[in-house]
Amino acid sequence: MFGGVSSDIETVVRSLLDLRTWVAFDLDDAGRVLAGHDELGSVQLVEIAPDGTRTPLTALPGRCTGRYVPGRRAVVVQHDTDGDELMQLSLLDLTQPPVEPVTLEGLTPLVHDRRYMHVLQDVTADSLVFHTNRRNGVDMDVVVRDLATGTETVVHDGGGYVAAAAVSHDHGSVAVTGLSLRPASTLVRVSGPLAVGDGAVTDPDEHARHSQVAWAPGDDALLVESNHDREFTGVARVSLDGRDWTWLVTDDAHDLRLWASPSGRAMVVGTVRDGVVTLAVHDGDGALRCDVDLPGEGVPDVVWAADERRVVVTLSTPTDPSSLHLVDVATGASAPLAAVEVPGDLRGQLVAPTVHRVPTPDGEEVPLFRYSPADGDAALEDTSVLLIHGGPESASMQSFSPVVQALVSAGLTVLVPNVRGSTTYGKRWYSLDDVRLRLDSVADLAAIHEWLPSQGLDPARSALWGGSYGGYMVLAGVAMQPERWAAGVDIVGMSSLVTFLENTSPYRVAYREREYGSLAEDRDFLESASPITYLDDIVAPLFVIHGANDPRVPLSEAEQIREALRGKGVECELRVYHDEGHGLAKRENRQDAYPAAIEFLRRHLGR
Repeated sequence: MFGGVSSDIETVVRSLLDLRTWVAFDLDDAGRVLAGHDELGSVQLVEIAPDGTRTPLTALPGRCTGRYVPGRRAVVVQHDTDGDELMQLSLLDLTQPPVEPVTLEGLTPLVHDRRYMHVLQDVTADSLVFHTNRRNGVDMDVVVRDLATGTETVVHDGGGYVAAAAVSHDHGSVAVTGLSLRPASTLVRVSGPLAVGDGAVTDPDEHARHSQVAWAPGDDALLVESNHDREFTGVARVSLDGRDWTWLVTDDAHDLRLWASPSGRAMVVGTVRDGVVTLAVHDGDGALRCDVDLPGEGVPDVVWAADERRVVVTLSTPTDPSSLHLVDVATGASAPLAAVEVPGDLRGQLVAPTVHRVPTPDGEEVPLFRYSPADGDAALEDTSVLLIHGGPESASMQSFSPVVQALVSAGLTVLVPNVRGSTTYGKRWYSLDDVRLRLDSVADLAAIHEWLPSQGLDPARSALWGGSYGGYMVLAGVAMQPERWAAGVDIVGMSSLVTFLENTSPYRVAYREREYGSLAEDRDFLESASPITYLDDIVAPLFVIHGANDPRVPLSEAEQIREALRGKGVECELRVYHDEGHGLAKRENRQDAYPAAIEFLRRHLGR
């Protein structure tokens, strides 16, 4: 690999892909942190004691997450098999912490049925709350399971796709967040004695996103991150009948993110500015308490302690893979808890992006991050790779990406756009690709291509890279704009929106149709927006990566484009990983796929 090129480049690429990650999952009453770390090749559970001692807890075949059981030395573990996303729930007893990390045999099954998903939502001292599609494989019910007796009670069976569930403080009701049938929209309902009327808190027909729902003190209202009647998300207190909205924290120019404390008497609020999230602590009424002082600018996630005096923040920046910080919520001061060790010579290779706006022919501007090599390779001078995020209801942020840094270290300029349809830039922007506007987002790729010469980049030597919806964009770019792109790397992307909707997991169909269009009413458009429709126009070589167990974008999407291109003599290498699903979760597979994909781009873009 990297034939004819200094082995130093391959060494750096592999070292970047080998960097570990940290993520915080929970914080118990004694100050112990339940974290995830991928030392073993995928994210496994590790406990960090108050004195910093680390105890590896699991060594499962694939990545896992978990939550402490309050008042007990035990963890509820969520795990799947080879990326199939059919989550199972097990109990790990920590009365005697394991001397060696446990395998599946060391867990006690709680909710197991390999035919269905069981997604952990909440854990109390007596019960766990999860949602599952076991009723019919499609609709998701919310279930409360008594940890002592195993008795299960279905508390929400309203049908549809459940995204989250939060238990009231009296443990009697559940606030359920689900996907609505409007593009990029959600709905909130209350099930249980506290429900008002039919339990609807938000209008299911409203074009709005509601998330991070928590119960206010006294269980008489909900705290919600929402853009109800707003362009940007803010933090609101909402009555249980949905009639009264009191905005607690807002910003007229930026999206806000919410992490409410367990009691609802305090909250951490994040402000999103061009892919960077800054944090502040607020009281439950929205009053500012303090800003949070972190050692870098990037993308944080927050976990509250039960005593509400501290939070653990997971922080990722463009040049810092991940680190954990313990924050005093009275002052905002932070102390380091864990960090990824990056060797000094490798750290010197890491670059931060510059922020740009790319004009489009219809008067819009596409936000874009540019990562430029510090030391250029003469053979790759002026080359570029556009890396497009998945979703599409998502966004590229200023967080660490080993793939971005590996591409840059290999001598390629990396451009990371948030094309129309991306979140964090307001409701109008993320709505500009809905259904029959889909190809307007593809047109943004052409606008970026037109912009390349103004940045000193060669438009004849630019490639596309993307995963999931980003993989679709790669295929759409090389199919619909064949004269523009020299190569493409497609990771778990859709080659046909028609066959994708026909073959994706049944519980996903309605919620993908709301974004792309329905098979019954929009089939002609779906065909016109499918890359494989333009098969005869594709000339750019492709490198395709897919997991055999992908429940979202079936492997058949990759196989059909490979077979079709093989028939017309266009280079298309397909690598299938039989222990992966929607993306590559295991380090050994990333180390196999990504260096090969980078060398593929070097070969096709280099002089």
